[in-house]
Amino acid sequence: MKQLKLTGFVIFLFFLTESLTLSTKPQDVDDVSITQKFIQENVGYITIIIFAQYIQEASFEEVETLVKTMTEYRDKCLADMTLPECSELANDVLLENICALEGLPQKHNFSHCCSKVDLEKKLCFFHHKKADVGFLPPLPTLDPEEKCQTYKNNRESFLNNYIYEVSRRNPFVFAPTLLTVAARFEEMTKTCCEEQDKANCFRTKAEPVIQYLKASSSFQKNVCGALIKFGLQVLESINIAILSQKFPKIEFKELTSLLEDVSSKYDGCCEGDAVQCIRGRSKVMSHICLKQDSISSKIKECCEKKIPERGECIISSNKDDRPKDLSLREAKFTESENVCEERDANQTSFMAEFLYEYSRRHPELSTPELLRIAGVYEDLLKECCHTENPPDCYRHAEHRFNETTEKSLKIVQRECERSQNLGKEDLKYYYLIKLTKIAPQLSTEELTFLGKEMVTALTTCCTLSEEFACVDNLMDLVLGELCGINENRNINPDVDHCCKTNFAFRRSCFEGLEADKAYVPPSTFQGLFTFHTDLCQAHKEELQRKKDRAPKWQPNARLLEKYKVKPAKGCGEKRNTDLTCFLSVLWWILLSEKNTMKRFFCNLYLKSCYCSKQ
Repeated sequence: MKQLKLTGFVIFLFFLTESLTLSTKPQDVDDVSITQKFIQENVGYITIIIFAQYIQEASFEEVETLVKTMTEYRDKCLADMTLPECSELANDVLLENICALEGLPQKHNFSHCCSKVDLEKKLCFFHHKKADVGFLPPLPTLDPEEKCQTYKNNRESFLNNYIYEVSRRNPFVFAPTLLTVAARFEEMTKTCCEEQDKANCFRTKAEPVIQYLKASSSFQKNVCGALIKFGLQVLESINIAILSQKFPKIEFKELTSLLEDVSSKYDGCCEGDAVQCIRGRSKVMSHICLKQDSISSKIKECCEKKIPERGECIISSNKDDRPKDLSLREAKFTESENVCEERDANQTSFMAEFLYEYSRRHPELSTPELLRIAGVYEDLLKECCHTENPPDCYRHAEHRFNETTEKSLKIVQRECERSQNLGKEDLKYYYLIKLTKIAPQLSTEELTFLGKEMVTALTTCCTLSEEFACVDNLMDLVLGELCGINENRNINPDVDHCCKTNFAFRRSCFEGLEADKAYVPPSTFQGLFTFHTDLCQAHKEELQRKKDRAPKWQPNARLLEKYKVKPAKGCGEKRNTDLTCFLSVLWWILLSEKNTMKRFFCNLYLKSCYCSKQ
């Protein structure tokens, strides 16, 4: 297998990804043939990604078997493209070979998918993916010296194993993004293996790669969740808002043309068809650079670079300057006498143009807020166009828009104030408890992850000048993680309602949720409240993990009344005692109250090693 050479990039909040390594400029080559060559050269890596994402339980040895099969298939077709099997779609061939592996479908419980055909087969494998990867063993870690030696001894196997481990833990991340992560990992490995302090080098350089993967994963799952749950129109609305803010000079007709390339390619990427996803990304980037004069004045130098560099250049470029002749408001949508007639002529196009015009005029707003404004306008026209005097009704649309934004702004300000008052540690516990109340069915790992992501959003954004857009965008991604990508994901009726009813307004829907009173809590977690002496010697990370694993008891305020009991006699001296229901209450107090309250209850009841840590 040839060396994987690519530099990926994220564009518009990881909106597009290109992963082609070329030594020629895009205008000098046939992009289609170049993309095909890239796929052929990296068939092994692409095979690993697809297999590991579809069948996460598969062993590395099983994946290697399929890589060998697909590499032989590639070589056979390159030698004679007229063979019947060489006319099939690459993803279909790969799924057929997965099903043909002896005993594998039965072993990993996907034989029912193998009996299906075409789209049903693809969707069956897609639904086999599991977002919660807690069933997988911990990610293997190697000593830096051992890692470097393994890479030196067998580079191909080393990278194959890395892509395998990352792919099966990120089953919904697009293939180009995973290839980009692999390329950056190899670059990091080469650099750090030359350093004296290898451990520090790996630790420092790994952080941006991890953040890139996390951010890409979050955005891609959110967008694919929107496509799967709400359909193509919502996906296109997201794309319109993002592109219009980034490229305010683009004409609506050109934007519509670009959207045809962008939105249609999400089918393959979201379903896990890596080959179609890679081809689609290449086509989109070629479109942007081919029409750069009418899209943005900021990307001319970027598009003259070789393909590996041009992506990074585009994403790091600033938003294009707002056209000087662009008015603060587009009168066409609020002051024209013929708004209802224009809407009725082509409602989809009319609403798309409104979103485009509003987005390019408001770079300070978040993507969800722009979709809310569009929703408010659409509802307003439904109301106004049935009145005797529609123009007099929709003439006040701007007031409705401002009301909507003011409401969203207050939510963000309240969250930022809470962040400032509680501090990072207590804020994490606040969200852990809040999320547990509304979605106690989720695993502890999921709840802890979501709580940390909420905190990251606030601590990252609340001091920035663009606070509102930053917080609202990142919080929306966390809700996307909570709602999940699969349409058949069910948590509880209230949460499911917020996730599936209205994409733009799900944030305000979640704001109004109360505790899930129908939830039946599990029995006492055996051993969860056993405080062993090794707790005092635990490393910081392990101690934090233990503290985070609060039980999911009945999540409402009456819990304290229900479990209001006195501590067992002598529990202050018996550090290893299982305090059961008393500690179930006390644990929540330790998590939710101020440090002074923590110390008070510790000193009064526990007098254990845990208290000295508070």
